Order: sequence, then structure tokens, then C-alpha cells
Amino acid sequence: MDFSELINSRFSVRKYKNTPIEVGKLIKVLEAGQAAPSAVNFQPWHFIVINEPHQLAQIQNTYQREWIKQAPVIFVVCSDHSVSWKRNTDGKDSADIDVAIAVDHMTLMATELGLGTCWVCNFDVNKVSELLELPKHIEPCVLLPIGYPVAETGVKKRKSLSEIVHQNKFGNTFS
Repeated sequence: MDFSELINSRFSVRKYKNTPIEVGKLIKVLEAGQAAPSAVNFQPWHFIVINEPHQLAQIQNTYQREWIKQAPVIFVVCSDHSVSWKRNTDGKDSADIDVAIAVDHMTLMATELGLGTCWVCNFDVNKVSELLELPKHIEPCVLLPIGYPVAETGVKKRKSLSEIVHQNKFGNTFS
């Protein structure tokens, strides 16, 4: 599928089939995250694959929605603040931006492989850190459940370009 078709076919999956995911596909998704660009190429991320039933249940319980319990695998995507680039002028830490780019690459690869994902950021970060025994400089940013979707497509609502695109300064209509 071409890139436009790929980005338009990706949607947030909240219903998964009870089908195991081939290890080769999981590796391709992880490699897509690995290949993502990052500020100064510092690659401040770690991907933790959660697929053992007991550990999976513990991680699923850090997010209070039942649908996540259907996912056969969850990637916990973490930022490493000890190696991320910080902007000199204001100290802005690029770790979250870099992780977001990596996760986006992962979601698109998953879609290409016939898998579905859903970004989850509203989870108990402290509990996940404790369960995974994360050092202080490693922050769990995203739970990325992954599996074969029950539905083939989802509905995506998007703002019009005129609502989000400006020309030369904020508020000027792009033409």
C-alpha cells in the first residue's frame, strides 16, 4: 500500500482478536521504532515487550479500560532522560517528542503488517515504573497494545486544514 493509503487506514484499535502475533512481525514493528529520527540522533527510547500472561495482566491493570485486556502484547515505550537532547535556550527535553516519533513509526508499521494499535498515555505511570523496575531516568510514556484488529477500519475525525494551517503568522489563512 502506498504511504497515503497507509496513514489513512491506521486507526486506534480497541478490539483485538485472540490470535497470537508472529515474532517476526513484532520485530518489524520494533525495528520501525528503532529507525525513527530523534534529536541529535540520541535515540532516547526503550521498548519493553510485555507478552507473558501474568506481567501482561499487571500492565493492563494500570489502565482502567476493559478493552486493553484483549491485546495479546503491549509495548511499553519509555523515554531515557539521561541521554535525551535538551535545548540550550530553555532546557526543553526532546525525549517525549522523540518517543512520539518512534511510536508513530511503530503504529504505521503495525498497520502495514495487518496489526492494530492504540496509543495509551492515561495510565498509572508510577505503577508501571514499579512493575518494570525502571530506573529514575527512564519514564514510561506510552502503552502500545498491539494485536490483530477485529474491525478492518475505524472512523477518524479530522479538523479541516483551514482550522489548523496558518500562513506566515498565526491567524493568517493559508492560500
